[in-house]
Amino acid sequence: MAQIILKKGEGRLLKSGGAWVFDNEIARVEGSFINGSIVDVLDYDGFFLGCGYINEKSKIRVRILTRSKDEEIDADFFRRRLRAAWEYRKKVVDTSSCRLVFGEADFLPGITIDKYEDVLVVESLTLGIDRYKHEIVDILKEVLAADGITIRGVFERSDARERTREGLDRIKGFLGEPFDTNVEIVENGVHYTVDVKDGQKTGFFLDQKYNRLAIQPLARGADVLDCFTHTGSFGLNAARGGAKHVTLVDASSSAIEMAKKNAAMNGFENVDFLVADVLELLPQYVAEGRQYDLVILDPPAFAKAKANVKNATKGYREINRNGMRLVKKGGFLATCSCSHFMTRELFEQMLANAARDAHVHIRQVEARAQAPDHPILWTAQESYYLKFYILQIV
Repeated sequence: MAQIILKKGEGRLLKSGGAWVFDNEIARVEGSFINGSIVDVLDYDGFFLGCGYINEKSKIRVRILTRSKDEEIDADFFRRRLRAAWEYRKKVVDTSSCRLVFGEADFLPGITIDKYEDVLVVESLTLGIDRYKHEIVDILKEVLAADGITIRGVFERSDARERTREGLDRIKGFLGEPFDTNVEIVENGVHYTVDVKDGQKTGFFLDQKYNRLAIQPLARGADVLDCFTHTGSFGLNAARGGAKHVTLVDASSSAIEMAKKNAAMNGFENVDFLVADVLELLPQYVAEGRQYDLVILDPPAFAKAKANVKNATKGYREINRNGMRLVKKGGFLATCSCSHFMTRELFEQMLANAARDAHVHIRQVEARAQAPDHPILWTAQESYYLKFYILQIV
């Protein structure tokens, strides 16, 4: 097995519990390897730091799988990791539909696996883990079967741009026999059809599960505006919570069509749908003097890279300023950012500035994060990305 020797003084992230070794931290390589293979990582003085897979095409040169010198990367290794991930989720979430594997946070860097009832959706982003994905899926099926859960199909959504940085093609397709890729799930008592083939990400945003639930009691008797609704998830939770009326807005006509189907599945008749650019619609509604009891802002990530944070902050500030202006006094704003680079501190400062711009006082009701099936590993900062606030306009 090849050995990666770090420069003196490098590997600070790795030594503090992180899983990545960057290309500029490496002094030399001893032995031969092929990209995607397993290597040992040693400090400059020969001290063993971990074992992981290597890819010369990536700036993240090595991703650590284990820190135990005696642990083999084999079927038993993956079985231990997958069983631990499943046992954790059984304790913390409703597992009917949930994220089963969350990359580094489950000590399996590069792979995420979501479960939608009896269907698995796999996203493999790195060359090293790509070599093991079929074995990982087979073992995960065995782990679930031990609890009486039979998986009827697996779909791969490894179509994210990140794969190109690993020298990989973006791929999408069945892992095994074909099946109907429109999957019905129930979350917080709301029924949805999830399109695992063509929906965003793996088909549905499971990370907002309990944030959606949190707005149900606020929606009772309320007039609700749900912006960036995608397939209706927040707005339909508001409808289930007893909202008087809900307006769902998204720029995607296909997403709105799916939201209409989801509303019909639940028998919600007090819901309107609008295909519109939220950035243009909000100031228009402000100018028209519209007011709501509850406004929900669930935008896509405005800051997908650290260099974009400044411009992203301006975008978040604009939509939140207008969102606050649309809330009746005593009403509520539910707002979030799914960007890792928009830190909690930056997001809170932006909200304070937006409130000042809108000439309103805000009172924090809740500050939340992603659902616990997307665990936050404190030594993997990238695993903490979702900030969700419920604010009252007072």
